[in-house]
Amino acid sequence: METMQCATATTTGIGSLLLRGAAKGRSSRSRGNHMRVVMRSGTTANSNRLSLLQALSQTAAVQSQRSLQSLISDITKYVNPQMSKDARNLEEALMSVPDLETIPYDLVRREADYEIRDVRPHVVAETTMSGRSGFDFASSGQAFNTLAAYLFGKNSRRSEMSMTTPVITNRGQSRGEKMEMTTPVIQQRGSGDEQWRMSFVLPAKYNNDAPVPEDLSVSIRNIPGKKVAVMVFSGFVTDDEVKRREQALRRALLKDPVVRVKANAQPEVAQYNPPFTLPFMRRNELALEIEDVFTINVASQ
Repeated sequence: METMQCATATTTGIGSLLLRGAAKGRSSRSRGNHMRVVMRSGTTANSNRLSLLQALSQTAAVQSQRSLQSLISDITKYVNPQMSKDARNLEEALMSVPDLETIPYDLVRREADYEIRDVRPHVVAETTMSGRSGFDFASSGQAFNTLAAYLFGKNSRRSEMSMTTPVITNRGQSRGEKMEMTTPVIQQRGSGDEQWRMSFVLPAKYNNDAPVPEDLSVSIRNIPGKKVAVMVFSGFVTDDEVKRREQALRRALLKDPVVRVKANAQPEVAQYNPPFTLPFMRRNELALEIEDVFTINVASQ
């Protein structure tokens, strides 16, 4: 819209220049875009049109360059400043996300294909997804709406909580524990390890005092601290992509002499961006819970 408005204003300016040039038989310069349109007495209508088209073409090129610079500037303002600063390359900078409250963690170290994090304890609202896939449109949409309803007021206090990021999807039984609440909450668990769950991270101020969900399919859980290995990737999340990333992360961790994947660890997928975000600008993460090899060796002695 901004580019169209600029182009309209420029066209009007060029039209005025054409009229003055035809009357005075001299060259004029557009102050707004530094484009010159030359008109002389006796020029034909076709020549005038050609001059106008040339000027418009040059103006469009300038405006395209300005629009690109403006887009880059807007992206820089929109993304999380800390994640942009820590990005290892342009791709990671573009995959940075809005500065919303998120899962609290400390970065332990970074490797070429993954990073190790100490995730702090936090609280999530979660629900079981209806389909066998964690990423099909129907089941993910239903789960998202259920959790969003809780977050935006469908709870015992009618409290509207701030939106957080990311949306977390994992498979199997959660390791968290049900929170103590004055009103009972019925937990609805998946019938097997293949069922997926979707979770929203609750704002930190609700860690010890989360409102009770009205929808009995929503559970509130305390997630204890843990150590994870995380692989970041862009694009849309699919079952095949999750399998591919999980295999790649497991292969990479086999070469890590310090940590190893915990037995029975299931992948946890975090999606940070709104649905309308372009694929190459989306930030997704796949995490596997890990443990230190040194700790394991000491415990076994």
